Amino acid sequence: MLVLFIGDDWAEDHHDVEVQDEKGRKLATARLPEGVEGIAKLHAIVARHGGEDLEPGQMVVGIETDRGPWVQALIAAGYLVYAVNPRQAARFKERYATSGAKSDRGDAHALADMVRIDRDQLRPIAGDSGQAQAVRDKPKSVSPPFGVERDAEAHDPPAC
Repeated sequence: MLVLFIGDDWAEDHHDVEVQDEKGRKLATARLPEGVEGIAKLHAIVARHGGEDLEPGQMVVGIETDRGPWVQALIAAGYLVYAVNPRQAARFKERYATSGAKSDRGDAHALADMVRIDRDQLRPIAGDSGQAQAVRDKPKSVSPPFGVERDAEAHDPPAC
């Protein structure tokens, strides 16, 4: 069974990604723009490497965040997404390099390796349930339940 492992080093306006196979062979690297265009390009990269035939959970992503529209889009598309603590990623990178230099491509590589080698030590991100999504999308200006104003008045008698 083919599984693709994707390391995603995200920044404010872009994502550096690396796609690996089960043996750690680098299949692709890319710098993708934030947003719908970037997600579409990631899907195209994954499709070129066999992703069209993959089932949910066979596309595994490591990223240093557990929220945001990018993460939700990955989950909705069937990717299995793992949130990686930045400290965990830094420690993992120390296995291979001691310079400590920051490299977005190097970080994407390390994140792909992490979800390939050590995902049992990571936390998968659960997508929001329909109910949680509905609550979050509900307007903020909901009036209080019937009787709440009256109850408040009963506890605060008018001043004489």
